[in-house]
Amino acid sequence: MSASRPAAAQESVPRESVPREARSPQTGPGSPQTGPGADWLVAPELAPDTADPVMAPLYEAADRGALALPFCAACAAPLELEQYVCDVCGASAEIGTAGRQWRDVPLEGTVHAATLVHRRERGLIVATEPYPVIDVELSSGHRLVLTTATVSGETPDTGAPVEIAFRTVGAVKLPAVRPAQGAHRQAHY
Repeated sequence: MSASRPAAAQESVPRESVPREARSPQTGPGSPQTGPGADWLVAPELAPDTADPVMAPLYEAADRGALALPFCAACAAPLELEQYVCDVCGASAEIGTAGRQWRDVPLEGTVHAATLVHRRERGLIVATEPYPVIDVELSSGHRLVLTTATVSGETPDTGAPVEIAFRTVGAVKLPAVRPAQGAHRQAHY
């Protein structure tokens, strides 16, 4: 197993191992899921734990339609979601939120890279068609890897302006990408 990908992305979970009542129907761009907690891409049982002390500020902000991300408490440099040593000043934070300040950031960015993923994990990925994964550089200086807010089989161009929107997995709102309003090119992602 490669250490560069999370275990959920490395191991396929047979659909039969997910209890029938927890399974999501297979859907695609023409037929998105419906109902409470329905997401166009992943099964509702993959909703993250909102009580996770490391990520709770992100989920709390998303629930109110905002994007909160961590900054170094010593120098205010943007930090990765689970980064505890500042690349700019070297300040060290303890696991959790100590030494990191979470604050709302603008919901705008630029596509750094994008790809269509053709691999689907039965019982976990409910989309039946390839789905986009987009690396976004936010105006705050953060970088996030996201998918689209709504079903899409297309990727935005590198350098395209995008906005952060939200999708719901289970009962949890998560950041996602949508075309920036007023973008020159007609985008469908």
